Amino acid sequence: MTDARPAPPTAMRGVLVPAGRLQGVDVARAIALLGMMATHVGGIADAVDWSDPGTWAAVAHGRSSSLFAVLAGVSIGLTSGRTTPPGPPAIERVRGRLAIRAVAVVAVGLLLMALQTPVYVILPTYGVLFLLAVPVLRVRARWLLVLAGLCAVLSPVVALATVPLYADAGMWEVQLGLVYPVVTFLAYVLVGLAVARSGLEARGRQVVLLTSGAVVAVVAYLVGNALAPVPDDAASAFPGVPYAGEGSTGSEALAQLFLSPRDHSSSIVDVVATSGIAVAVIALCTLVFDGRGRTAERIAFPLAAVGSMPLTVYAGHLIVLAMLPEYPDSDAAWWWFAIGSVLFAMTWRAFLGRGPLERLTARLTRLVPDPRA
Repeated sequence: MTDARPAPPTAMRGVLVPAGRLQGVDVARAIALLGMMATHVGGIADAVDWSDPGTWAAVAHGRSSSLFAVLAGVSIGLTSGRTTPPGPPAIERVRGRLAIRAVAVVAVGLLLMALQTPVYVILPTYGVLFLLAVPVLRVRARWLLVLAGLCAVLSPVVALATVPLYADAGMWEVQLGLVYPVVTFLAYVLVGLAVARSGLEARGRQVVLLTSGAVVAVVAYLVGNALAPVPDDAASAFPGVPYAGEGSTGSEALAQLFLSPRDHSSSIVDVVATSGIAVAVIALCTLVFDGRGRTAERIAFPLAAVGSMPLTVYAGHLIVLAMLPEYPDSDAAWWWFAIGSVLFAMTWRAFLGRGPLERLTARLTRLVPDPRA
């Protein structure tokens, strides 16, 4: 998500790089997008086996979508005042614009679902998360993290409680709340908003976020694997909901509910660990690519171009999938999608700037009047 009125661009050998934009955030967003594409068409393994390099790409499961959601919170924070959100009446305009973006994202998501590709579309949930962020735009970073922690604790309980509602649900209903549980993903958005409010541009803050995110993720996974190892038959588990495995005792089921390290399990460990990974990735990307001069900007540009138009690239890859006569599922297919996305985004951004869907949503947000007028 980008600001409706970006700062004047500066020329970089014919490529427009908006002044003040964090390219590292765009690079991280591209990593999330390409990771989600890998889970859609890449033919990757169901789980990681560190003794088998052929399965390592499975790290994209669960972590790409959570990174995408944390980045939603970061984007909301960057476009609403960064470390110091405005007070009334300016904040009302920000809230109105965010609400319009939310509606636009939900609408695009529903249209993509109508294509009936065998992909769980995240955009409807994504848009709802934007709406849920509207009331907390002026909440301080520490309290945002408290709210995120509360969501993480409630996440497995709410996810499990909603399962009966989807007993006879079709593909549409399953995508609207079960695969991407709102409470679970709200935790990610709140973490991202807290990251933006903490001062992501500062070099020292980037180092702290990188270190703390990595430590939190490692500790969470160590605890989860020690107390609630993933069941052998977890490959049959449905994404987004807890799973205890056949023949589990009551204590084992309870451990899986709250402490499972399984991807997309909605457990506390899953939410905390994937949040930590997302924060570490964002901090690393900003540390490497922002404020490092034009050479770093040139290196970042291919991925930054993709990350600068996430709605367009996400929608575009699903439209292409719907047009193909046969659904692809291989490493080669992912490479084609990745290279195609990068080339399209680089060309569009170099000559036309903002992505087409991003341009459309920006125009819609300008319908919100300035309350100071």
